[in-house]
Amino acid sequence: MAHILLRHRDIPNINDIDVYKKNGGFTALKKAVTSMQPKQITEEVKASGLRGRGGAGFPTGLKWSFLPDTSWPHYVVCNADESEPGTFKDREIMESNPFTFLEGMAIACYAVGATTGYIYLRGEFWPVAAELDKRIAEMEKAGFLGNKLFGTDYSLKLYTHLGAGAYICGEETALLESLEGKRGQPRVRPPFPATAGLYGKPTVVNNVETLTNLPYIIEHGAMGFRKNGTEKSPGTKIFSLSGMVNRPGNYELPLGTTFRELIFTHGGGLADGRKVKGIMPAGASSSIIMVNDETFDQVMNTPMDYENVQNVGSLLGSASVIVIDDSVDMDWVISKTVHFFRHESCGKCTPCRDGNVWMMHLIDRIEEGKATSKDVVLLKNVATQMQGKCLCALGEFATMAVVSAIDRFPQDFDKKVAG
Repeated sequence: MAHILLRHRDIPNINDIDVYKKNGGFTALKKAVTSMQPKQITEEVKASGLRGRGGAGFPTGLKWSFLPDTSWPHYVVCNADESEPGTFKDREIMESNPFTFLEGMAIACYAVGATTGYIYLRGEFWPVAAELDKRIAEMEKAGFLGNKLFGTDYSLKLYTHLGAGAYICGEETALLESLEGKRGQPRVRPPFPATAGLYGKPTVVNNVETLTNLPYIIEHGAMGFRKNGTEKSPGTKIFSLSGMVNRPGNYELPLGTTFRELIFTHGGGLADGRKVKGIMPAGASSSIIMVNDETFDQVMNTPMDYENVQNVGSLLGSASVIVIDDSVDMDWVISKTVHFFRHESCGKCTPCRDGNVWMMHLIDRIEEGKATSKDVVLLKNVATQMQGKCLCALGEFATMAVVSAIDRFPQDFDKKVAG
């Protein structure tokens, strides 16, 4: 299968603007701006079934349609924060296939009537931002960005903006706060960004991978996009595979590809011939899927899409698939996730701020061999008390691995507690 998102693997030097143009670059943008109405583009994206690739899986075209025509200006903001442990797909796109991404962002801006777009990158991505600035300048020089594109009345400027390395700024309202120069903390919703986003104006926030799909959709149509994937989860998806596999990396595959194909065909199976014990399909934010002799075939044959992963007790999210083998205890795994979320909590709401500290103290006691079985029960109670009570999803995410590990791998905790 030819790559759609990772085209640089098929076409060397596609990050050079001349090579990109020779391989059909910017034809979708020209088609959109010169021969399609903005609402036509939105309807085409709706028909394609493209769902947000940042983790939520919300229909992209539907998200665009929420922007009101009664309030202007409109903005498009790209979420390039990519701070989820185990996720490294957006960085590869921006580094190696930047023009497809930037063309997609320009198409999104035209579709919602935005004349300004911002790419918000995590602070550690400063070399990526510098390269994107060069690519944006090249597009402006070539007439693909700037004033009166393709001789029309439509003008567009794109800008990069670096955060300061805060995971919380991957949450879209915290991202908007940071972009405005404020402390990166989530907003109370409603209002939602579609009606009151950047500077209080209607705003679309889309992920890098989501936007990178748009040139293909405009060029090949909704039905062309739907040739890959499933009915409810169409298209390809980049699966970031890591953990105890022989060939970790990014793999662009149709949505609905099984765990078995990803881990054993593309990932080369497990290192040292170990057995799969657990899978975190959405990075650190995952409920851990239990894999043993009884569940192995069911889990491995599960299609990785937004519907079927739920059937084995987790969510696809951003498809950051971390494979855990049978040499690892799950209390160690959640010690890593809890410390991460405790460090990254913005502290704005009490359940997340205090709950993560409590979970950290409890898992530390368990890891040090100073805990009893009551501490394990208390750890789960703290986690479940946080659920549904936090201002944003971070607090909820922090509990996923904890609750699933205690419920599904109790033997790992029994080994650590006294008595």
